[in-house]
Amino acid sequence: MDNFEFKKELLDHCISLKVANAENISAAIKDAQQSASEYGSPKDRYDSFREQMLAKRDMYAQQLQAVQSELALLRRIDATKVLNSVGFGALVFLPDQIVFIAVGLGKVEFKGRSCYVVSLRVPLCQVMNGLKKGESFEFRGQKMKILDIC
Repeated sequence: MDNFEFKKELLDHCISLKVANAENISAAIKDAQQSASEYGSPKDRYDSFREQMLAKRDMYAQQLQAVQSELALLRRIDATKVLNSVGFGALVFLPDQIVFIAVGLGKVEFKGRSCYVVSLRVPLCQVMNGLKKGESFEFRGQKMKILDIC
């Protein structure tokens, strides 16, 4: 499998992870709303269960909005585009790790390989930003070389 095919499949995998995350959050929103509705109005002035469920629903709604924003970012990545330098949407091969610069998912096991799916705000990505294949850089006292970018 070439690097571009790996990148496309990894991107599809990341999108599916975020879609599953959005579905789970949507179910939690529905459950919180249903619990609040079934409970009815407060039994006395110290009864705050309904308000707690509505606050929980609102918290999940904010999480869902963040996940949907990240999904939109992932869908903007063109996995077939040739990238000559490190930036958003780049799959960067380093001697001891693979870094996919997209959204913050962390370590993802995919096709028997460990990949770090991170945002461009991560310190390592800020140091690598704009570098090209074959260039070296130093990060936290370690010298690293970019083996490939796609």
